[in-house]
Amino acid sequence: MKQTDKYKKASRQNIPVKRKTGFEKRHVLWGIFITVFSFGLSLLVLFASTGLLGEAQPAFSFVVVLVIIFTGVVFDVIGIAVTAADETPFHSMASKKIRGARQSLILIRNAPRVSSFCNDVVGDICGVVSGVAGTSIVYRLFAASGDISLIETITGALIAAFTVGGKAFAKNIGMNNSNYIVYWVGRILSCFYFGKRKRG
Repeated sequence: MKQTDKYKKASRQNIPVKRKTGFEKRHVLWGIFITVFSFGLSLLVLFASTGLLGEAQPAFSFVVVLVIIFTGVVFDVIGIAVTAADETPFHSMASKKIRGARQSLILIRNAPRVSSFCNDVVGDICGVVSGVAGTSIVYRLFAASGDISLIETITGALIAAFTVGGKAFAKNIGMNNSNYIVYWVGRILSCFYFGKRKRG
């Protein structure tokens, strides 16, 4: 027993990396902000989607659900790409005044926050909204059916399968094409930058 404790103590001392303790104030503030923002955005999206699907035709409702799932997958791709991207080529692009390079660098330097927003906020909200929308469609179409619970379960499983399957593809795409994806996101964001800008 003493020998085991001795080895455990030695192994802890020889670990080449150190664990940080405590929380930084900016991380705590970011966590609080993203929680409140997620709550407000979820309410807004849920109310909007419920109102939109309330009177819509079933075919249109299914299309809306697919669009919501696709949106979640696209943002998942962006969140993964930002964490995997390399700053080096964007420094060269920024020095040549190529449009979108500066925005791409900002995204990469704020990768934890961007990833949190894309993967957690938008991704999770899309997952919740698509589930609620799917349930709404099922009740509208099969309210009089005795097997509504089974239909609801199957619909929920299909939505989950499409979401998880889409995100599985997203991870590979985001990792393998990270710099390319970040560049195009930065280029799109540059369209909303109205300051002094030179085209490359």
